[in-house]
Amino acid sequence: MQTSCVVTGGARGIGRGIAELMVARGHAVVIGDLDGWAAAATAAEIGAVAGLAQDVRDPASHVLVAEEAARHGALTSWFNNAGVGDDGTLASLSEQQVRRLVEVNLLGTTWGTRAALAAFGPAGGDVVNVASLSGLGPVPGYSMYAATKAAVVSLSASVNAEAPRGVRVHALCPDGVDTAMLAAQDPDGLGSQLTHSGGPILGVAEVAEAAVALVGSRRVVRTVPGWRGAVVRGAALAPGVTQHAASLFAAQGRRAMRRRSAS
Repeated sequence: MQTSCVVTGGARGIGRGIAELMVARGHAVVIGDLDGWAAAATAAEIGAVAGLAQDVRDPASHVLVAEEAARHGALTSWFNNAGVGDDGTLASLSEQQVRRLVEVNLLGTTWGTRAALAAFGPAGGDVVNVASLSGLGPVPGYSMYAATKAAVVSLSASVNAEAPRGVRVHALCPDGVDTAMLAAQDPDGLGSQLTHSGGPILGVAEVAEAAVALVGSRRVVRTVPGWRGAVVRGAALAPGVTQHAASLFAAQGRRAMRRRSAS
């Protein structure tokens, strides 16, 4: 019996990478994306069974993609990948940006997780929530974004503990990834500079593979790369040190960004 899979925000970037891997594994993949035309085009290009317009802020949109997936097989995996990455200090963000971060990153993941739990059959399934390394510790310049991703990590761990037998919920926490979201951020902003201070920017394929590898595993939180997770968790234990070190890391990030643009 064929199994089905949902990938939100799947028209491009990490979501597309996940969808491609799940198609290759033989799943009937349904792609949801705010850009419905791009979702349909991506589905046709990679062999997914459907690409639908989806606004993850609307709980009903998750029900619709779950129903579409059920038409193609038993739903066994759901990737809450859709997200926005407005960078900036809390004081500099507009009210609209703050609301969008919370509604897309946190509420969108919440509604998707609820829809997946309701749609999984007796055999259960996996929910993979794409969070961020910034959700594990202090990241100046990403305060609101980091807060939503920290909430996603907490949500994932708590729901995993309360979920019925056979259902597993995971949070993937990658460092900076080479996507349009990162490219759209302010290169002079502290958040972008700190992101580029931690070594090479991750590729979409590496992150997508890590997300798919969580399916069927008992691992709840995974960081990519693993060593950066340990560094950020350590910083969370001494936030005062992070504040003083931020300027040094930002300078390192600016140098890395200059090298990247020159190459």
